Amino acid sequence: MAATSEPILEVRDLVKHFALTQGILVRRQIGAIKAVDGVSFDLRPGETLGIVGESGCGKSTLAKLLMALERPTSGSVKINGRDMAKARGRELKSMRRNVQMVMQDPYTSLNPRMTVGDIIGEPYEIHPEVAPKGMRRRKVQDLLELVGLNPDHINRYPHQFSGGQRQRIGIARGLALQPQIIICDEPVSALDVSIQAQVINLLERLQNELNLAYIFIAHDLSVVRHISDRVAVMYLGKLVELGGDVEIYDRPSHPYTQALLSAVPVPNPDGRERRERIILQGDPPSPANPPTGCRFRTRCWKAQDICAEQEPPLEVRPATDHRVACHFAEVHDVVQAH
Repeated sequence: MAATSEPILEVRDLVKHFALTQGILVRRQIGAIKAVDGVSFDLRPGETLGIVGESGCGKSTLAKLLMALERPTSGSVKINGRDMAKARGRELKSMRRNVQMVMQDPYTSLNPRMTVGDIIGEPYEIHPEVAPKGMRRRKVQDLLELVGLNPDHINRYPHQFSGGQRQRIGIARGLALQPQIIICDEPVSALDVSIQAQVINLLERLQNELNLAYIFIAHDLSVVRHISDRVAVMYLGKLVELGGDVEIYDRPSHPYTQALLSAVPVPNPDGRERRERIILQGDPPSPANPPTGCRFRTRCWKAQDICAEQEPPLEVRPATDHRVACHFAEVHDVVQAH
């Protein structure tokens, strides 16, 4: 669990709009895709923030913004008080050391023409101050051992490893520069269920040993609950609910969160009978033309006139740190799915 301390990552009003253009000789903008639209949260050392939501809600774009792989349209991403969104040159290079990523697919995220030693050691070519050339082989072997792989396999190629082992290689690469924050973008979705548990346990062990902070993006709500201290629910580029894992999973307040959790399988037959399944009508609106007011209102069974007129802010519920963006938020007890 996260220690109580000052935030290591502060995200404020983060916005990323992608321009929609038309024309061949003369390109002109005709609109924008609002992929991320006003996201704010904090992350503390040793904490895991899970981010969940439907495909296309902006989770991966948010991850790219936190890595400075995309420049925000507006807003700030502060790491240790410095704004990465405004950094350039050497300052940006230095800040990027503190934020690394574990990719979704271990089969495509590793270069098949490079040995494991070269893959894990490649970050040292960009940041030689972390590991001088004479120390790199030893450091790579230490990283392999840290993630549960044989250090003697440093000269093997990715195709000589299983899927779970490849993901461990990806984790070792993410740890090479001794970051403070790891962004895990669907890190276990491409793995077998039994291997998923091993990788999740590895991530938890590394977090405890190295005091890492995680941004954990996933579709599997049960996995997110297992590893996360807090959970953020995204819908169409916005956070609609943010709180502790118990608040989100046992007492969700936003209708969208309630609908997501109602679809989680319940292993207990008695629980299945008591579970009320909420089926959302229609498809998510286009991020190029989101609804006015509350973006979820076109699929929400609680929607009223005010939902189309006023966008609900992400407000703290009384006597809690539980934030909800809904005009008619109310706690809904959920049948346990674990």
